[in-house]
Amino acid sequence: MVVVGAGMAGVQTAVALREQGFKGAVTVLGAEPHQPYDRPPLSKAVLLGKAEDSAFDVDFETLGVELRLGCEVLGLRPAAHELDTEAGPVPYDVLVLATGAEPITLPGTEGVPGVHLLRTLDDAERLRPVLARQHDVVVVGAGWIGAEFATAAREAGCAVTVVEAADRPLAGALPPEVAAPMAGWYTDAGAELRTHARVDHIEPGAVVLADGTRLPAGAVVVGIGARPATAWLAGSGIALGPHGDVLADAHLRTSVEDVYAVGDCASFPSARYGERLLVHHWDNALQGPRTVAANILGETPAAYDPVPYFWSEQFGRFVQYAGHHAAADRMVWRGAPTGPSWSVCWLRENRLVALLAVGRPRDLAQGRRLIEAGRTMDPEAMSDPARPLKDATATP
Repeated sequence: MVVVGAGMAGVQTAVALREQGFKGAVTVLGAEPHQPYDRPPLSKAVLLGKAEDSAFDVDFETLGVELRLGCEVLGLRPAAHELDTEAGPVPYDVLVLATGAEPITLPGTEGVPGVHLLRTLDDAERLRPVLARQHDVVVVGAGWIGAEFATAAREAGCAVTVVEAADRPLAGALPPEVAAPMAGWYTDAGAELRTHARVDHIEPGAVVLADGTRLPAGAVVVGIGARPATAWLAGSGIALGPHGDVLADAHLRTSVEDVYAVGDCASFPSARYGERLLVHHWDNALQGPRTVAANILGETPAAYDPVPYFWSEQFGRFVQYAGHHAAADRMVWRGAPTGPSWSVCWLRENRLVALLAVGRPRDLAQGRRLIEAGRTMDPEAMSDPARPLKDATATP
């Protein structure tokens, strides 16, 4: 067994193979030189200097897993059952692709001093002194990572300006009526949020917007999204989707025999939601490997169809989301979005399909179970924030 990628999905695949009884050789190839590490702390504890790293608590030697670090994979030749790497060819019997995603760069910023991304441990270590020196920081993009970095920068005492091309934060993730109230979170935290603001170019010490505005910037952090890290698969015969995602089937198998894919690099068909999902979140990288291992080792294929889940800590708020709201036909609020805690639920034919909870972890925990069970809900009962969600199911 060879696993390409030493992030959460890759490491958990190796762990799951051993837990499920695989006795053969397992090799994990990681492009970075660091011991495999968790990514969520990078935008929090590691960035603020509260932790040196976030290495996984996995004893690879005891587990009997060969870990090859600093080994970048350059290509795949399925006919030969071989990977091409900088250190030479690596043969495999079964291959798992777990290369994750890579941040999208802002055109024209390559090589410009002071421009940063935040995806790797090295990125976080380069940004740590920026926060320690309390530079004026401009963040490009008001998505999840932009908000989390802005939160850390304000905590460190930096002056923070966030520029967003859309009319609201999280424009690509949430509908306007849900995302718009979040704009006030930036102001409350002392950060400036500029919407309808397109970047023309970045030069040393300044971000220049399309309207000519110059924003002083001791450092610039670009957080405009991520794409699957799959460019190395060109010419391999592995079918890719429009976003560069590996098109895995319901069992996380790729279009090539003996090759599986899991985590941020792969999309999968969801019977629950009736569409293909590409999920760039930690929980997907944790859950998927168990299915991959089961399908590699088992005789009866197991389908992968989770309720997607993620969380974000920003501006003193704990934000959680479960499900997928794209096909919903109704939205129900639980509490006012101007308050300190609230939730919004999405329904399809009165079945709960997604939920966003701000400071209401009980709503999230109960809602996630209700989504998994496909329960029919009473929208009027759901709208009472004092009533537990589990008590707002429709009478049979």
